[in-house]
Amino acid sequence: QEQRRRLLQEMCANDSVVFPGKNRSFDDIPNKELDHLIVDDRHGIIYCYVPKVACSNWKRIMIILSESLLRDGVPQRDPLAIPRDLVKLKKYTKFLFVRDPFVRLISAYRNKFELRNEDFYRRFAQVMLRRYANQPTPPASVDEAFGVGIHPSFSHFIQYLLDPQTEKEMPFNEHWRQVYRLCHPCQIQYDFVGHLETAEEDAEHLLRQLRVDNVVEFPTSHRNLTASSWEADWFSTVPIEARRELYKLYEPDFRLFGYDRPDSILNE
Repeated sequence: QEQRRRLLQEMCANDSVVFPGKNRSFDDIPNKELDHLIVDDRHGIIYCYVPKVACSNWKRIMIILSESLLRDGVPQRDPLAIPRDLVKLKKYTKFLFVRDPFVRLISAYRNKFELRNEDFYRRFAQVMLRRYANQPTPPASVDEAFGVGIHPSFSHFIQYLLDPQTEKEMPFNEHWRQVYRLCHPCQIQYDFVGHLETAEEDAEHLLRQLRVDNVVEFPTSHRNLTASSWEADWFSTVPIEARRELYKLYEPDFRLFGYDRPDSILNE
C-alpha cells in the first residue's frame, strides 16, 4: 500500500505522465464526473468504483455497510447530493480498486459484446459493425445478430476506442473509460489502492483497516476471470500500430497504478 500510494503521489507531482485534467483542482471537476464516488457517512468511507474491477461486490459491501444508515426508512442519499467538500475530508477513508488496463478492456469486451446485451448491442455494437465490419445495415436486435453469428470482433472494439469520432459523439462508456477519468487520483488522495490481481488479500487488509471486518467479508469470486496471460491471444488480431495507439490512450492508468508496459504485445 505504501508503495502504491507513493507511486500515485510521484506520478501526480511530476511531468513524466501527462493527461487531460491532471493539474486541475478538485473544485474544477464537474459534478457529473464525480458520479463514481459512493459515500458511506457512518463508517467514513468513500469508494470510487471502476466497472470491470469487482465493483459489484464492493457496491454490495457498501450497501450492507450503509444499510445501517437507514434511519426512519430513509435510504443512503444520491452520491451527487454529497457536498463537494465531503470528498476532501481527511476523516474519510478513500479507496479504489484497479486492474491491468488492457485486461480490463478484454473483460469489458467479453462481457458486453460476446454475451447478449441488447442495450450495448444497440448503443455500441451496431456502430462498430457499420463503421468497421462492412455491415451497413446490421441486424436490428442482439438476438437476430447472435442468431446469424454476427458481433463486433475485439479488433473492431479497439478500432472504436481509437476512432476520434467516438469521443466526439460522447465520452467513453464507464466500462472502458480510463480510471484516471473515473476516479481523479491526482485530485483525491486515496488512502488505499487495491489491485484486482491481489483482490482477496487487499480486500481483507482494507476491511481490517476500515474496522468493518467483523461486519462484512469480501465474497470470494470463482467466476470466469479474464487472465492477463491471455493478452497475447486477444491482441493477436489487432495490428501492432493500433496496439501502440491503445497503449498511449491508457498509459496514464498503467503508470499511475504501477502496471508494467505490456512490451510483448507492443514490441512484436
